[in-house]
Amino acid sequence: MRKKNLSLAEGLELYRSKISILKKGYAQESYRITHILRSPIAAKTMREISSPDIADYRDDRLKQLNQRTGKSISPATVRLEMSLLSNVFDIGRIEWGTCDANPVANVRKPKSPPGRDRRLLAREERLILRYCHGHQTQELYSIVILALETAMRQGELLKLEWEHINLRNRIAHLPETKNGSKRDVPLSIKARDALIRLGVKSKGRVFSYTSNGFKSAWRIMMIRLGIQDLHFHDLRHEACSRLFELGTLDVMEIAAISGHKSLAMLKRYTHLKASRLVKKLEGNKHRGQQVVINHLVPYPAITQQTPTGVVVRVLDFEGVEGQGLTPEIALQSAQDALLRHLMVALRDKRHVPAPDQYLEQVDEADIIMLDPLCLLSEQSKGGGHTFLQ
Repeated sequence: MRKKNLSLAEGLELYRSKISILKKGYAQESYRITHILRSPIAAKTMREISSPDIADYRDDRLKQLNQRTGKSISPATVRLEMSLLSNVFDIGRIEWGTCDANPVANVRKPKSPPGRDRRLLAREERLILRYCHGHQTQELYSIVILALETAMRQGELLKLEWEHINLRNRIAHLPETKNGSKRDVPLSIKARDALIRLGVKSKGRVFSYTSNGFKSAWRIMMIRLGIQDLHFHDLRHEACSRLFELGTLDVMEIAAISGHKSLAMLKRYTHLKASRLVKKLEGNKHRGQQVVINHLVPYPAITQQTPTGVVVRVLDFEGVEGQGLTPEIALQSAQDALLRHLMVALRDKRHVPAPDQYLEQVDEADIIMLDPLCLLSEQSKGGGHTFLQ
């Protein structure tokens, strides 16, 4: 096929019908093609489009707003569109004869944004699991558990089929993944139980959610729980982080589980290795002392005015609070109660939760961090919080 005067619009449509349709990411690529077709550059022939035209397209797109979110088009979106254009021009040059060069090749792409490093907070996890457990669709709970336990992508989870799951050996086989490679994912006990609770079948899809249906369910859940800036894909990052934090798996083993084809994608987790070194810095010296000190950290608390005075409640521990006629007295009382609670828990070898696991809905602006070891005078200075307005 040779069409010397093919317009970019015609080239994009030809690319969509002949090449893009064969890709796993056809829906996303088709969406990008539709956006490019709306731009003035689409009316030009592929042969007359120059590098400055591509640069103008890039700059114009970066100035536009996303109609759904009202925010500026992200550099990542423009990079993907420029990559698509580059592919179209390469095919046009090599196979269609519609241009002599690729005008995208030498044009600077917008700088890639840093990878998201959003970690799921313990309190958020408890809120989400409680919400999912009570949801009318029991699949929602199992999907979240599997995401956190296996690091599978949303698409991989929704495409799971019973015939590819071996509950005895605790393996989920993924014959089709985003990067085109099949893989076997080991299932933890929690992941296996999350599947069993759905009612095991011999064949068919595990989950009935469509991609759009699940996105809608996740969005509604985030709104109802008041959780900000948490994407479902962040659970994959959280799962990978936890695999690193186990300390028993190397990078190649984690890549085999998560399906990262490029080890460069796992570099964002290297900072977690340093956290494992902290315990080794002191060796066995003062080991008991370190255990105690590690638990004596600030916990979130909130002050409340009552008819009899002031109450300071530690949000992570039910019943741990201080009272007084003034904020200072109540704060000192709560600090003593927190310290006593932590020390008794350590003495009795009870689990001491990390800070910020409370479920109560409170205004973040009203929260103070209560340090069990800090002097009251120092605590009042730290953070700039006013305990009572």
